Amino acid sequence: MSKEYQIETKAIQSGYQPGNSEPRVLPIYQSTTYKYDSADHLGDLFDLKADGHMYTRISNPTVAAVEAKIADMEGGVGALCTSSGQAASFISIFNITSCGQNIVASSAIYGGTTNLLAVTMKRMGIEIRFATPDMTDEQIEAMIDENTRLIFGETIANPALTVFDIERYANLAHRHNIPLIVDNTFATPVLCRPIEFGADIVIHSTTKYMDGHASVVGGVIVDSGNFDWAASGKFLELTTPDESYHGVVYTESFGKAAYITKARTQLMRDLGMTPQPLTTYMLGMNLESLPLRIQRHSDNALAVAKWLEQNDKVAWVNYPGLESSPDHALAQKYLPKGCCGVISFGVKGGREAAVRFMDSLKLAAIVVHVADARTSVLHPASTTHRQLTDEQLVAAGVSPDLVRLSVGIENVEDIIADLEQAL
Repeated sequence: MSKEYQIETKAIQSGYQPGNSEPRVLPIYQSTTYKYDSADHLGDLFDLKADGHMYTRISNPTVAAVEAKIADMEGGVGALCTSSGQAASFISIFNITSCGQNIVASSAIYGGTTNLLAVTMKRMGIEIRFATPDMTDEQIEAMIDENTRLIFGETIANPALTVFDIERYANLAHRHNIPLIVDNTFATPVLCRPIEFGADIVIHSTTKYMDGHASVVGGVIVDSGNFDWAASGKFLELTTPDESYHGVVYTESFGKAAYITKARTQLMRDLGMTPQPLTTYMLGMNLESLPLRIQRHSDNALAVAKWLEQNDKVAWVNYPGLESSPDHALAQKYLPKGCCGVISFGVKGGREAAVRFMDSLKLAAIVVHVADARTSVLHPASTTHRQLTDEQLVAAGVSPDLVRLSVGIENVEDIIADLEQAL
């Protein structure tokens, strides 16, 4: 798709261009396997010498079209869809990190990602060093050594809503010849494209705004193609022969797409975190309305946040779009079109009052989800973040009274009326 097109056009047109008399809408290729005209051609596929599909665990025409759409929307050279956002987080890191190495991650990230890094990946021998948002450059650089392989953060942290200073962390990472990986789930490429600010890899839980209807679980990894893996000298898995593919060297054979090619042909092959054609087709359809939906989410959320800020039964409100937010300046830089639909706030009276408030809502539902068309609420300290210690909760920006409100795309007056009667 031409770079001249705007994001709204790419959301609809990118990824699939039918030929003469072909289906106008992307077909669902519900097949696990493919036919070949010769054994030699299939051999070339398995040697990564030819383009095509070997097996749907690795690639599929429907999935490939949606991957191309997302890569174009984010401004990357390629993308890999996964079975979930957690799968995208894991593969994006494990693709370039091994036992005995470490990564630096922002402490203000989703609780499930914290568990993935600090518990599961720790068992694999990968050390996680958490950097708090208030650390200086010098303090963060003191955490980086010869075994550090990347820096990781979220554009808008879930649920703390801390805005990640992408440009700052990209500069820190690049000074040490390592890449920056940014989880752009809450912002989506409509509100922020981290690659434009120096991020090297972008990931999403497509389960959230990209799908937008709480209907399909998924994830995606986007490779910017900008990081020079060979010049860094740290990433032998990309710059030396992969014996599982007859000695292919990814940087030599695939150039700017080395990282995403390895993620697909090696890790997706071995781990099988595969998205299904039907669910990816649904994701692709829902992406077409993403620019419309995320703008409505953002506009509604700003109106609700301003209303909550004036309510005497609310202890505090955190939303980057508010002038009172400590991250307002960063939001203006990275998120000038809006700050998504998620708000965090505290009800006066603490945890018990927050629970009573949630139980009194009629339009908004209590769900273990966020970022779909329907307004919903959650109490993170007792649900999504309940495995975290008190210290980890504080570091993640989650207080006992915090209510995470995911503002939907209903009429904003109806949403506010529901909040008012519940309070």
